Amino acid sequence: MSVVIKVTSPSFSKNRILVDEISSKFPNVEFNHNGKKYSEQELIDYLKNADGAVIGLESMTPAILSNLPNLKIISKYGVGLDGIDLDYCSDNNIKIGWTGGVNKRSAAELALCFMLGLSRNVFNTACKLKNDGIWDKNGGFQLTGKTVGIIGVGNVGKELAKLLEPFHCKVLANDIVEQSQYHNEHGLEGASKERIFSEADVVTLHTPYTKHTGHIVNSESLSKMKETAYLVNVARGELIDQQALKKALKSNSIAGAAIDVYESEPPTDFELLKMHNLFCTPHIGGNAEEAILSMGRSAIYHLNEFFQINVEKEL
Repeated sequence: MSVVIKVTSPSFSKNRILVDEISSKFPNVEFNHNGKKYSEQELIDYLKNADGAVIGLESMTPAILSNLPNLKIISKYGVGLDGIDLDYCSDNNIKIGWTGGVNKRSAAELALCFMLGLSRNVFNTACKLKNDGIWDKNGGFQLTGKTVGIIGVGNVGKELAKLLEPFHCKVLANDIVEQSQYHNEHGLEGASKERIFSEADVVTLHTPYTKHTGHIVNSESLSKMKETAYLVNVARGELIDQQALKKALKSNSIAGAAIDVYESEPPTDFELLKMHNLFCTPHIGGNAEEAILSMGRSAIYHLNEFFQINVEKEL
């Protein structure tokens, strides 16, 4: 019996180390070498004969999954499971291979990069000098000693809190899970979202996307932020109402924002992307070289474990 593996992720497919490692274990593997973004039907056609799939950001809905009769395991390349219908998988005996936090340092470092770049006015002055030759010596403010609000204190949120320790920031933390002991042990202060939006010099988002977290940044929450405050998002684009953010940036009701994720990707709202006080990257938060290897090897590990246990016994 030859196990068929399909990889949907372009970054996994372009990484020679990962390609070699998964091919050594699963000779019958196919990759997304062309960086294709699949429509629903294209994804069904691609995966229709797969026993296992390495999934990146693709949505795995019941409409898709019900058309994949051979699929036994979805191995996640990344950390977010919000795109996979977990109930359907559970009901239909489709295994989920997943390891949380494998790219947490990569995402946390980008969040810190954004926070430093915004607060010290690095991005704005660099763009002015590079594009227009403007010599603007406004150096912003030091991040050290400022108030940072972390919404979502999971793997990435905790990693960011560690990275912030040398800056002696006042860190306000909010999470759906009660974590007062962790807060006390690591110098964080539990706070409501309302307090974070009102008091923080930088608000940074690190929650998954669920029905409870969609558009947690909206016109109301943005109106609570200080005019000197910045917003950072390296988590999920759906956490922010982009139209509300655009309005806030246009009116300068907040100082600026840096985002790595978007409501739809790639983004098409170029009016937003080109705003002078928005700084944006193409969803690279979890894509440091080291994180790509960690995520890929995690996906390979789960496939290997599953098929060794469940298939080899049948042969």
